[in-house]
Amino acid sequence: MRTLKLKKRSLGQGMTEYIIIVALIAIAAIGVFTLFGDVVKNQVGAMAAELGGNESANGNNRAAQAGRSAMTLAEEEVNLSNYSKTATKGGKR
Repeated sequence: MRTLKLKKRSLGQGMTEYIIIVALIAIAAIGVFTLFGDVVKNQVGAMAAELGGNESANGNNRAAQAGRSAMTLAEEEVNLSNYSKTATKGGKR
């Protein structure tokens, strides 16, 4: 009976660790999409325009500009004194 309890506890611990890892990956993905969301959106829009037979130079230019903005924001030094100001820049469109 005791070994059964230990086995259940061990299985629960493995599931908890898995959930923590998935949560960390989700948080990292949210951060990346906050910085590069405009780039991805504009690139997908440009590809859709090209597939539809239209010119997509504007979409490519917007994607390049969004990429430059994201890189500028990523290179900015962030600390506790300017964190809230920097964090809100990532969500602006």
